[in-house]
Amino acid sequence: MTTVLVVNGPNLGRLGVRQPDVYGKQDFEELVRLCNEWGAQLGLDVDVRQTDDEAVMVGWMHEAADNANPVVMNPAAFTHYSYALADAAHMVGDAGLPLMEVHISNPSARDEFRKRSVISPVATGTITGMGLFGYKLALEAVAHLVRG
Repeated sequence: MTTVLVVNGPNLGRLGVRQPDVYGKQDFEELVRLCNEWGAQLGLDVDVRQTDDEAVMVGWMHEAADNANPVVMNPAAFTHYSYALADAAHMVGDAGLPLMEVHISNPSARDEFRKRSVISPVATGTITGMGLFGYKLALEAVAHLVRG
């Protein structure tokens, strides 16, 4: 069974509390439950993680590349400035693995600084503005890509 790392960046552990008008009222535990449910339906083993630490997220990209794990990534604030994360994410693609970028909101419809992603150029695809359902779409994309 393919293991997919579903990694989430800063403040996403605060889902349901942080700006529920933007990010919804479902909490991180609900995201974990949904991703596991969707993954099981797709025949994927899903490992959902969250960190506020950029170095930890970079390490997870190294782990994914080394262990041949596709990635679903919500880089959160790292989206806009983390060249270290972009470089690490590039290694996932270099390993021939899908990396789907997900955003709960639509960054292009928000603050000016949110309109640029340093991750998008190295991602296989990007899903934005679909709430937590975007993770399901990203997992479906991964399942499609790994099965050819």
